[in-house]
Amino acid sequence: MPTYAYRCADCGYAFDIHQSFSDESLTVCPQCHGVLRKQYGTVGVTFKGSGFYHNDSRAGAKKTASSKSSNSNTSKTPAKAAA
Repeated sequence: MPTYAYRCADCGYAFDIHQSFSDESLTVCPQCHGVLRKQYGTVGVTFKGSGFYHNDSRAGAKKTASSKSSNSNTSKTPAKAAA
């Protein structure tokens, strides 16, 4: 269950609460009954492994795969012609 941060626009009271994704957002401050606003922060994401960098693009991977398949087809072509 995710934790959401709220801050009152009127009195500045701030708190965190565990809510389900399907729960409605809170709108009333428990301290002064003012307007609550959901606080959004940065999300900590770590990209690990290949495929996340410019030099790991798919275009380079396709060239490598096509060159390997063309090399293997070249070696098989003379054998098929002889048979």
